[in-house]
Amino acid sequence: MVSHDGDGWIECQCGNRHWGKNGAAGLLLVRNQKVLLQHRAPWVHNGDSWGIPGGARDSHENVLEAALREAAEEIGLDPIHVTPVETFEDDHGNWRYDTVIAKADESLVAHEMNDESLQVSWVNFGEVVDMDLHPSFAATWPFLLQRLRELFI
Repeated sequence: MVSHDGDGWIECQCGNRHWGKNGAAGLLLVRNQKVLLQHRAPWVHNGDSWGIPGGARDSHENVLEAALREAAEEIGLDPIHVTPVETFEDDHGNWRYDTVIAKADESLVAHEMNDESLQVSWVNFGEVVDMDLHPSFAATWPFLLQRLRELFI
């Protein structure tokens, strides 16, 4: 099995540079009308901002596998405590970011696992916009919030 062969930058058709030669995926965990956000370390791309655990998808991974792997690496996620609900696709033509929306059970514990994370925190749906969000997450948050309200409220 190839490991981390997705690491690297790509120029997408929208004119931006993105991390992930095969696209990228992240995990939006939901519990009690709150989402789990990760405060990204200053040294990472768009660092010192809040977003969801995620990153480059490897060639052998599907979207869910990549999102779960990244969450395990970054916030210590044990996938047994997660129920995937659906995937939101942010398609840029030759690159895309897939957000896996998932329910987290009450026993899920998350914490900073590596130097990519400063902290993790459960944030009420309505308070997410008050955070200093990763620019790409900020752009998709209105669409994600609408879908979360449809699914969980």
